[in-house]
Amino acid sequence: MSEHFRIGRVRRRAGNADPLHFSAGTFMEIQKEKKSSAPIKDAAPNHNEPRVHEFERALVALDRVKAQRIFLEAGPAACVEGLIVPALERIGQGWEAGLVSLSQVYMASRLCEGLVDSILPPADPGRHRHPPVAIAVLEDYHLLGSRIVYSVLRASGFEPYNYGRVTVDELLSRVADDHIAVLLLSVLMLPSALRIKEVTSRLRAGGLATKVIVGGAPFRFDPDLAVEVGAEAVGDSAGDAVSLVHRFLEVAR
Repeated sequence: MSEHFRIGRVRRRAGNADPLHFSAGTFMEIQKEKKSSAPIKDAAPNHNEPRVHEFERALVALDRVKAQRIFLEAGPAACVEGLIVPALERIGQGWEAGLVSLSQVYMASRLCEGLVDSILPPADPGRHRHPPVAIAVLEDYHLLGSRIVYSVLRASGFEPYNYGRVTVDELLSRVADDHIAVLLLSVLMLPSALRIKEVTSRLRAGGLATKVIVGGAPFRFDPDLAVEVGAEAVGDSAGDAVSLVHRFLEVAR
């Protein structure tokens, strides 16, 4: 995990015993730390750093042949956690710093998704399916952000449910039917973000322990919004989402 996203340093939300129940304000502080650091360089020494850097450059350049060569040379044991995840995190940091375009982030994640599918097809038991993870766009028409996060999750070895655009009732029904442990919700418009409060309230009322991670423009503009709608965490990038899902699934297991 990249040291730029210091998830282990997140403070607990006051009055809550769950160490993974984060406040949005804390995530804004973390984001400031990320932006003040070198945008595409890991803080901690990494013996795999040259290979990650080379792979990152190939992805940004959309050089599929070179990326595949580096991927295969890394070997199946190290290619996901030791190569793809850090490279995509760094590309995400480059986008935050204005050095990489959103289309490059998307195409890099799709390229990685295809590479991982070549060694871990959807039916492969090596993919992370349990506890189940899902991603959805809540009553919003802007799907690109969720598609990028979905691709990065799959490129990181997960096999999440992709619900697409759903209403509150549709979402709650599917979460219950699929026994979702971690739910990622992406929104662009404030009215859609405010609807998440109904989702979290009804999840709790129904006795479901689903952890809710939110992302999108409203949560970047308002550091308190994630707390107001009852989300456990907010991520500002696809790399954040992967880190958070890993942490929540460790607890769920």
